[in-house]
Amino acid sequence: MNKSEVSIVTHFVLLGFPGPWEMQILLFWIILSIYILTLTGNMAIIGAVRWDPRLHTPMYVLLANFSFLELCYVTCTVPKMLANFLSKTKTISFSGCFTQFYFFFALGTTECFLLCIMAFDRYLAICYPLHYPSIMTVRLCGILVSLCWLIGFLGHLIPISFISQLPFCGPNIIDHFLCDMNPLVALSCVPGPIIEHVFHFVCTLFIIVTLFYILGSYALVLRSVLQVPSSGGRRKAFSTCGSHLVVVSLFYGTIIVMYVSPTFGNSVAMQKIITLIYSVVTPALNPIIYSLRNKDMKSALHHIICGMRMIQGS
Repeated sequence: MNKSEVSIVTHFVLLGFPGPWEMQILLFWIILSIYILTLTGNMAIIGAVRWDPRLHTPMYVLLANFSFLELCYVTCTVPKMLANFLSKTKTISFSGCFTQFYFFFALGTTECFLLCIMAFDRYLAICYPLHYPSIMTVRLCGILVSLCWLIGFLGHLIPISFISQLPFCGPNIIDHFLCDMNPLVALSCVPGPIIEHVFHFVCTLFIIVTLFYILGSYALVLRSVLQVPSSGGRRKAFSTCGSHLVVVSLFYGTIIVMYVSPTFGNSVAMQKIITLIYSVVTPALNPIIYSLRNKDMKSALHHIICGMRMIQGS
């Protein structure tokens, strides 16, 4: 192809979920409702941890950071998705697409490592309860959380920078509702197998290493819990870890299907649905899962709601 024949792509078209206008409006209201639920639930958890002194412990500090991360995670994709439901063109700029691509994977990787730290926290609290306060200090908690964000945002910086340098000369239609790895690389007019393999390797490495660490931590927790003589103590320990395991199962179950196991057999529609589950639905469920199984969190949220009603009443 001659240079004169190359037309540089300045924007992409996100097809999203094609269908009649009525279906687009229905999807808009469904996703908007989930988004509002996500914002409300996660901000409520952050507020509860901030204002209730009983929740000023590493476990709840980590949970508040996790809720803040979920807010960022959905906000990097959902607003554009909502705008495209009401748009005829459904376009996103070249820089906007790669910015979304970067933040989507950076925040996803941060979530993997933050779930690791939360598993480590539960391991220390249950297996070493007497030493837990002296080991998991607020300072150590802050350092570990900072490392999660640092690894998440540096881990994909170089591969995504290289992908953004690939020539894109048309077509510019992405059959997805966000800028993801495979649809983007498929649009490049020059094959980039090396950088594609590097990106998949980094994704797989982060997912597998963090998942095995979490599973290993909870295997040790389970062994320790089974040695607890009282059934009440075992029940409390299982209740404390149960919500975290549900969140881990929802998140890792979907991202493994997308980024670790081969996706060639999955239809484009199935890949969209799987991505929708872990990027939109799961962040909305997490506050419900954590608050329903935690008495302290339910009590703190109840006090916040009562306080707001008293303010409105006065």
